[in-house]
Amino acid sequence: MIEAEARRGPSWLLLALFFASGFAALLYQIIWQRLLTLFGGADVYSVTIIVSVFMAGLGIGNLAGGHLADRLPPRRRFLAFAAAELAIALFALASVHLLHDVLYPRLAALDLSRLTTAAVLFATLLWPTFCMGLSLPLLAKAATLVGRLSAEWIGSLYGVNTLGAALGSLVTVSVLIRTLGFERSVQLGASLNLACAAGGLLLALAWVPATARSEDGRPSDRPAREPMVVPPTTFSFGIWVSLYMLCGFISLSLEVLWFRVLGVVLKSNSFTFGILLALYLTGVGGGALLANRWSRRVATPGAAFLLLQSGIGLYAGLSLALFASAVRTDALSFLWRYLGDYEALDLGAALHDTALLAAGASVEPAGSAARLFLTVYLGVPIFLVGIPTLLMGASFTLLQRATQTDPNLIGRRVGWLQTANIVGSTLGTVVTGLALLQARGSPGTLKLMVALSGVFLVLWVRVRSGQDARGLALRAAAAIVVVAAVVGLAPDAARLWPSLHGAGADRVIFGEDASGLSVLKDHLRPEIATSVFANGLGQSQVPYGGGHTRLGMLPVLLHPHPRSLAIIGLGSGDTVFAAGGRQDTERIDCIEIIRPQLETLRSLERRRIYPGLTALLEDPRIHYAFTDGRAFLARGSGSYDVIEADALRPTSAYAGNLYSREYFALIRSRLAPAGLGVTWGPTPRICDTFLAVFPHVLRFGDILIGSDGPIAFDRAAFQARLDDPFTQAYYRRGGIDPEEQLRALLVAGPTVYGPAVDRASLADLNTDLFPKDEYGVPQSLGEYRVAER
Repeated sequence: MIEAEARRGPSWLLLALFFASGFAALLYQIIWQRLLTLFGGADVYSVTIIVSVFMAGLGIGNLAGGHLADRLPPRRRFLAFAAAELAIALFALASVHLLHDVLYPRLAALDLSRLTTAAVLFATLLWPTFCMGLSLPLLAKAATLVGRLSAEWIGSLYGVNTLGAALGSLVTVSVLIRTLGFERSVQLGASLNLACAAGGLLLALAWVPATARSEDGRPSDRPAREPMVVPPTTFSFGIWVSLYMLCGFISLSLEVLWFRVLGVVLKSNSFTFGILLALYLTGVGGGALLANRWSRRVATPGAAFLLLQSGIGLYAGLSLALFASAVRTDALSFLWRYLGDYEALDLGAALHDTALLAAGASVEPAGSAARLFLTVYLGVPIFLVGIPTLLMGASFTLLQRATQTDPNLIGRRVGWLQTANIVGSTLGTVVTGLALLQARGSPGTLKLMVALSGVFLVLWVRVRSGQDARGLALRAAAAIVVVAAVVGLAPDAARLWPSLHGAGADRVIFGEDASGLSVLKDHLRPEIATSVFANGLGQSQVPYGGGHTRLGMLPVLLHPHPRSLAIIGLGSGDTVFAAGGRQDTERIDCIEIIRPQLETLRSLERRRIYPGLTALLEDPRIHYAFTDGRAFLARGSGSYDVIEADALRPTSAYAGNLYSREYFALIRSRLAPAGLGVTWGPTPRICDTFLAVFPHVLRFGDILIGSDGPIAFDRAAFQARLDDPFTQAYYRRGGIDPEEQLRALLVAGPTVYGPAVDRASLADLNTDLFPKDEYGVPQSLGEYRVAER
């Protein structure tokens, strides 16, 4: 009777509020992380710091929320939840201004140490993340009216909050950013938190705790109390806390690995992270809710928790081994061909075909784009990540059943367990992201996570064996053999990376560390001898010649004396090499975010004869910096005669940072007198954005060159520089005919834009707060309004 009455409370409202709170939290995480990279950089070190400080705030909030929940009376727990949601909303409303208009201009130019950067970010994000962490312990205690319902309620709250976060991740990248931009999306999140605050206040006013009943069924004045349903004790609570910290370490390490592998499979774009995170969180949330349906029937939830946790790592190793082998079979030949492709899947065409198939229409050839889309974006991620994340979510509910043995400690135990898990997750992010990937690569790190999962299997054997010492030894030995077998089956790098690039090992050179994956693949077409891939996506080719070459040659031949150059991006080295064709040039700074690219090029040069590549690697004028290019420019103190970014697809992740109005303003500020800012302009919006910043612009096809002063294009002077003996010898030594490369551009001549061009009509631009091209927002205005010659 007590249980039935406890369920009559407005549980649907509480769950709905926590779902909305989770949605808003992931919306903020995606956008705040992006804004923080503007001054911290988008390299692995900066992103790791950002994620770590975000989780650190959550952990502190969980710990404080647990102690607070057990001390507050029931109604005040809802009031505290409402206050936390209100505080999050208030920070969110000010967050874009704080991060982009205050921190970015003040800190971007400072060369802060990683520790100082972490401290600044921690102080900045502590307010909202602390308040986010308060919520689960508060609601777990507030909603648990009867002790026997605690694990079930906590699992339900955790599950719906995580599913809300999954939906928030998916909708943020696929809808909100594309339609509202960063600032208005955050405002929408703030409105959800305000609604949650109002709902918490309503619950505080309306919630009536269940009361006990006398033998004749009438209400009693005594509050409802019922003995806890205590499962068999397996370990002390302190040991469970330590084990759950290890769970966090393994789960976040696996998340880093899965995102690395699946990023290669999907050939990463701006939507990849949000989609994969949504699938990951859906599994965790769904697992927590599914476990509610059967956790009461589990006699020893602690043992079940250990078994599920061991299954996570073992499945991760086996599934990746199976996928690396299966992708080579005839049944998946269409996937093998796609993995070997230079370009990513055309999402627009694939979604169109998928919609037609769903409507029953005929799609030729046999719905191939739809089949590939469903396989790459759903089938493969679900196969690799779906079952382990379901186990993660289910184990959360089982752990609550194993540990919630005292109604007076519900909040604190939720808080301690969540804090321990977050501490482990933070360590997993830092250790794996900065150390293990650096030392062991993804395959080696995966094998280590499989081995660590064996700890849970051995503990499960220990629990199930009871006092049978002989049986324990035999079963423990069998468990160790199983784990060792899975470690042996998990693919090594020489097997994994060629498989994920649709090639045999003899055609691939690869390099991986914490910053990313670089793969060079011998091409089947003789005119393209070697293709360069970064994180699964084709970037450029060797030997040199083509668009990358023209992008590097043109500005240095236009500039009268290009002594110092900055080139963002290395790739095959084509643009960097082409930029070195003037004898005046004394220094070239090449800024590359993926460090292994240089080493793989050196390996290629030792195997094959490519004159341009050899000249690049032997050029003493070139200095390499492995960091975020925009952050490098912001923190530097010198100036350059030419600054340009290598050709980068506008839809690549973080590409908006190099195509925004603010970025073009940054390179303009770092130019020496008469210096030239250069960009590839593949879309009308990028061209308009560039034109809005530079008063003087020359447009050669899809190459844009801007400056503060008029850019002289004297054909005779240009030809004289091109005919210079040093320049001719330089390019021809690299296998490039300079006249052939530039003939078409020079015949057409540039389109000239000066200060008289009406820039007031250039409203549809890429900005830091609305990187429209990165997220595929359709162009709303024409290409160019006025051309002045």
